[in-house]
Amino acid sequence: MRNVEHIGIAVKSFSEANQVYERLLGVVPYKTEPVASEGVNTSFFKVGGTKIELLEATSEDSAIAKFIARKGEGLHHVAFEVEDIVTEMARLKQEGFVLLNEQPKKGADNKLVCFVHPKSAHGVLIELTQEIRS
Repeated sequence: MRNVEHIGIAVKSFSEANQVYERLLGVVPYKTEPVASEGVNTSFFKVGGTKIELLEATSEDSAIAKFIARKGEGLHHVAFEVEDIVTEMARLKQEGFVLLNEQPKKGADNKLVCFVHPKSAHGVLIELTQEIRS
């Protein structure tokens, strides 16, 4: 793992949360993007080398909607950048971690992603990310 790529925060209202984080961080989002496969809208802020991703559910059966219903708004996941997501997935499986997807899938911000089950990481959902190379 190379570094923390971003921190994901589940929010009920995209417009409300964007305003709060604009005031908090003193910057506007550098990117907003729907991710239809996950049923979310995303908004990315960058402060120094740190990225914050806001996630708003676009359907009631999305993982973010279910998360908010169970736990409320707040920290959803920590994402780590990896050099080779397939190799890292195999390593983590060998180490006994439970992955939520068998193959990397396209995520937001031009990334391939894979999630590690929170039960494998003391209650924290971990996301692996790799830049999609052309």
